[in-house]
Amino acid sequence: MFRPAIKPTMDSISSVMSFFASQKLTIGYASMAIATIGGERIFTLFSFQCPCNSQQNFTYGLTYLLGPAVVLLTIGLVVSTPLWRLYTGCCLNPLKLCPRGNCVNCFCRLFQVLVKALVAPIMWLSVALLNGTFYECAVSGINSKEIVDLFCKNMTSTCQQELARVPCQASNLPAGQTAELLFMLRAQSQILGWSLIITASLVGLIGTCYRNCRSQVSFMQLTFWKIYMNKEREKFDSYAEEYATKLADRNLKSFFENREPEPFTFPNHKAWEEISSVYVYKNSQQCYSTLQRYVEEPRRDYNPEKVPLDREHSMEAS
Repeated sequence: MFRPAIKPTMDSISSVMSFFASQKLTIGYASMAIATIGGERIFTLFSFQCPCNSQQNFTYGLTYLLGPAVVLLTIGLVVSTPLWRLYTGCCLNPLKLCPRGNCVNCFCRLFQVLVKALVAPIMWLSVALLNGTFYECAVSGINSKEIVDLFCKNMTSTCQQELARVPCQASNLPAGQTAELLFMLRAQSQILGWSLIITASLVGLIGTCYRNCRSQVSFMQLTFWKIYMNKEREKFDSYAEEYATKLADRNLKSFFENREPEPFTFPNHKAWEEISSVYVYKNSQQCYSTLQRYVEEPRRDYNPEKVPLDREHSMEAS
């Protein structure tokens, strides 16, 4: 009696889950932006204390402005799967980076990795500059005469000596001049922040337009390609876990039962190298990944490259 009421609810939940699954990239960037804003506020409220002296302001403020950006860039590179897929083993085999002498694809892939890793640092710099606290501290500590004269124009000579103490609002300047200097510093910081946001947005738009313009496939085929790659990654993880479990069971069973291991079908070293290489789409092949290109290779080698796993145990024991 209640089934007709339950079915629309389940369909609605399925639709919501499908929507969130299709918007993973957008949700990821939104979460990154929220985390960046929250992190900047935490740094500002609980950690940042401008020293307010001309010897330390610049270094201290610049460290808080650029330090987290460098950390975020490093984390973005460390967690980048395409980077390690490209870089792993290249010290022992440098030709892996430039197969058949073609290094353009390698540089393009490294550029894509770097662009993705720069998203979080740019968000941090944008939020920090729009807030202005770190910039105020850093710029007020610059000892350049031109910078000091720019801020202290039409003010008394005391301004040049007290500029470094303005971010703490502890200078000996009149309250009106202190507020004016703070407004000037914050305005410059926000101008730089919006300039960075606008520049990054325009570069992203131009890059996306150029990449789509140079695409060898249509929009619908490109959409299918992205879906296929996501599904292949999901299925690969599932199959890898399944076969790793089977291999572990087979080896443990052989060890504890003290007998020869059962034969186990497993890709050879060359196969792993083939599917780990950088893939470039070609209309003549109509393949969507290195894995598909390898399995459809007419001269594919089905034999293990060296000793089969079922013989390795006996050879090591001997």
